[in-house]
Amino acid sequence: MTNPTDPSGAAHTMTTPETSAAAGRDTDADLVTVIMPARDESGFIGAALDGIQAQDYANLQIVVVVDGATRDDTADIVARRAAADPRIELHHNPDGGIPRSLNIALAAARGRWLVRVDAHSTVGTDYVRRNVARLREGAWGGVGGRKDGHGVTPAGRAIAAALGSPFGVGGSVYHHGEAEQEVDHIPFGSYPVALLRELGGWDESLVANEDYEFDYRLRMAGHKLLFDPDIKIAWHSRQTVGDLYKQYRRYGHGKVAVALKHPASMRPRHVLVPAFLAWLVAAGLVALRRPKLAAVMVAPYAAALAAASVKTGRELATAEERRTVAPAFLAMHIGWGVGFWAGVASAIRQRLTRSDDRKA
Repeated sequence: MTNPTDPSGAAHTMTTPETSAAAGRDTDADLVTVIMPARDESGFIGAALDGIQAQDYANLQIVVVVDGATRDDTADIVARRAAADPRIELHHNPDGGIPRSLNIALAAARGRWLVRVDAHSTVGTDYVRRNVARLREGAWGGVGGRKDGHGVTPAGRAIAAALGSPFGVGGSVYHHGEAEQEVDHIPFGSYPVALLRELGGWDESLVANEDYEFDYRLRMAGHKLLFDPDIKIAWHSRQTVGDLYKQYRRYGHGKVAVALKHPASMRPRHVLVPAFLAWLVAAGLVALRRPKLAAVMVAPYAAALAAASVKTGRELATAEERRTVAPAFLAMHIGWGVGFWAGVASAIRQRLTRSDDRKA
């Protein structure tokens, strides 16, 4: 399935004195659709749109889809921006959910290439140009960059540092990778619009991990994903340990739904944390009778946690930030593990319910 590109792009090209040279180069280039799902983002979406509007690749269609569950003035902010910049389009998602918002944006896309930018992030002026240049090589079904956490509170800065640690995020290369490489998943990916439509867009039955699930289907269709660390994403991470725990609990729960759809998509890193949590629970039970043995059981993780916390904390400026690193790691690991096992329990309940319904 193909998507015709606007041959002129005139209605979607705006220039400023600072970008006139770049705009001149890109006037006849492919139209690129930048998409942004948003919910309760009034504190961040202005900066996110600033980054997109300042791109040195000017031939853009900017599609912002506001979730129907939004409780703030996100839509009003986008509407004001759209009135001043005809490249920006405001769409609404009355049903809610990120996958639905992404598919609404995909349906509205007129460009040849689609670049996703999260409403909780900011990107440099070369972001679109770099993504499109790699897609034009023809070797990649999707391209993504390095997602660096950004904190504005002491806890937020500690969380951002933890997100950049392999101990915290394991094999998620896009959090800490420094070398260009083929990967199994990219954050806020960029893709050919025709390929997105051919694969059916994002799975709206999922409440989390819809991007990983799409990337899996893309790879199973014979396409490759590129991680390019020179493509930078500054992502506003959670600013409290409690919010970080809730985020990772949701991620872990969502991973089960993806695993049920695509069992072969599971990697060792996906089960390592749930296995650790089960081990931790077992150690707690052992501690009731044999506390010394329980201490031996958890000692390796405790030592690794301490070492990683010290190493990660070296880049932080204050003692308060450094003290928060270990709780951040724990929130990520325990949250993911609890979410995963909760997802397993939920899946078992659903199967039992369906079985009972069939018997009835």
